[in-house]
Amino acid sequence: MRRTAPRPLAAALAGVVADAEPATLLARVQSAWEAVAGTGLAASARPVAERDGVVTVGCESAVWAQELELLGPDLVTRLNDALAPAGGPSAREAEPGPVARLRFVVGSLANR
Repeated sequence: MRRTAPRPLAAALAGVVADAEPATLLARVQSAWEAVAGTGLAASARPVAERDGVVTVGCESAVWAQELELLGPDLVTRLNDALAPAGGPSAREAEPGPVARLRFVVGSLANR
């Protein structure tokens, strides 16, 4: 098959980036975080660690951590929906998703 024009670089890199991404739950959550949480929230809090389905989210302040604690169950549902395989049932219809719960801490675990 002969191409008449070059294809966009983004299209060529999309498959490569997906294959190069680590297959850990933390990496998948970090990839979906901004879309699930929104730009404003993602600027103030980010997933920094994961253990046994509990994702730790580092927050820039105690106020953010407390506010997000209230939003935690909704964020877990939305994350599990975003992480569900394409075409598969949503987290509400199937077994519990890979994220069991979110834990919110002030600061980043990388700084501790």
